[in-house]
Amino acid sequence: MGKKKKGNVKKGKKAPSKSKHKKSQMWTKYKDGKLDGRFCPRCGPGVVMAAHKGRITCGKCGYSEIKKKPEIQKKPETPKKE
Repeated sequence: MGKKKKGNVKKGKKAPSKSKHKKSQMWTKYKDGKLDGRFCPRCGPGVVMAAHKGRITCGKCGYSEIKKKPEIQKKPETPKKE
C-alpha cells in the first residue's frame, strides 16, 4: 500500500490576501490599558469570561453565571369600584 498521489499540485508563492483587515488590532476588552471584564473564579486570573446576553461563561472550563434582571417595582393594585 503506497502513498496516494495528489493531482497536479503546483508549488510556489501563495497569492497575497485580499483582506482589508488591520494587521494589528487592539482587543476590545481593554479600556484605558486595563482589562474590562471578569476573570473566571475556577481558572483564576488570566482567563477572561465571555459576556453573553443573559449569562457570563468561561470558555476554558465551562463555568457560567446567569445575569440577574433588575426587578421592576409594581404599583400596588387599587380596588375597583363597582
